[in-house]
Amino acid sequence: MAEAQYTPRMRKHYEDVVRPAMIEQFGYKNALEVPAITKVVLNMGVGEGTADRKKVDTAAADLALIAGQKPVVTKARNAIAGFKLRENLAIGAKVTLRKQRMYEFVDRLVTIALPRVRDFRGLNPKSFDGAGNFALGIKEHLIFPEIAYDKVDQVLGMDVIVCTTAKTDDEARALLKLFNFPFRQ
Repeated sequence: MAEAQYTPRMRKHYEDVVRPAMIEQFGYKNALEVPAITKVVLNMGVGEGTADRKKVDTAAADLALIAGQKPVVTKARNAIAGFKLRENLAIGAKVTLRKQRMYEFVDRLVTIALPRVRDFRGLNPKSFDGAGNFALGIKEHLIFPEIAYDKVDQVLGMDVIVCTTAKTDDEARALLKLFNFPFRQ
């Protein structure tokens, strides 16, 4: 007996609200022409990882809780003496989310995490790369409800990169606005 396939709330929102609004706004001829979010990359760089490998492991564990999947530990490509960095030394962790987990993460980011940021005035509408991808930096990973505030020994920052199929920044901005990303005016 086959199990019914679960559809994330944001995926349904994309099909019911975002796609028709984008077709109306930009006049796409084909439904497949409408931009979509393809992946979300979470990256945590741990500067103190050069001195203590355990900090990288705790960052990876926290990232696994936030993302819901196991992160890849990133290593230094080449040695930089000024930073006391050796080749192949663990310096961070990253995880790439696609499909169901990606929509779940976007939903939690927009509805739960970003409203918990202290003195939040909205996301920078200029943080696009020219090819329709959006990047935002988070100063405290504590804004995610999966992280237990009492068990954290060090507050870490992280980067969130949202990759879309949009050809221009304006299309990507309109797409993310329809996904309820809180851009400042």
